[in-house]
Amino acid sequence: MREFKTLAEMANHVGEELGVSDWMVVTQEMIDKFADATGDHQWIHVDPERAAKGPFGATIAHGFLTLSLLPKLSGDAVKILDQKMGVNYGLNRVRFTAPVRAGSRVRARTTLAAFEPLPNNGAQITTNVVIELEGSEKPACVAEAISRRYS
Repeated sequence: MREFKTLAEMANHVGEELGVSDWMVVTQEMIDKFADATGDHQWIHVDPERAAKGPFGATIAHGFLTLSLLPKLSGDAVKILDQKMGVNYGLNRVRFTAPVRAGSRVRARTTLAAFEPLPNNGAQITTNVVIELEGSEKPACVAEAISRRYS
């Protein structure tokens, strides 16, 4: 994990890789809970028997489940010690480039694309995040994420 003492210190690292998270297993239980939370119970996600005969050979995580792991994975890769609050501000671009089968491991590689100071000791941070899929040449997801952080 890469640590920054202050939010302002990050401004000097635009264009640099900020960090890489630890690997995280995407379990069938996570997929099922996400299906329950969103109402998306498509068989490719929640029916292991039927999905085994489908195009991916197993159930796969919802794309939005993979995307929803960004805060956790990015938070495991980068820490700002004086940060008091952070909020998601949006996404500029997201692509789901490889399916995440139940039981797969993913991690996030985060690069700082932009740092814009905001009033009240804040900054708008744009990061390029690649969610890597263990054993795959293609990542599971690539996204340009925007957050607002305050110290």
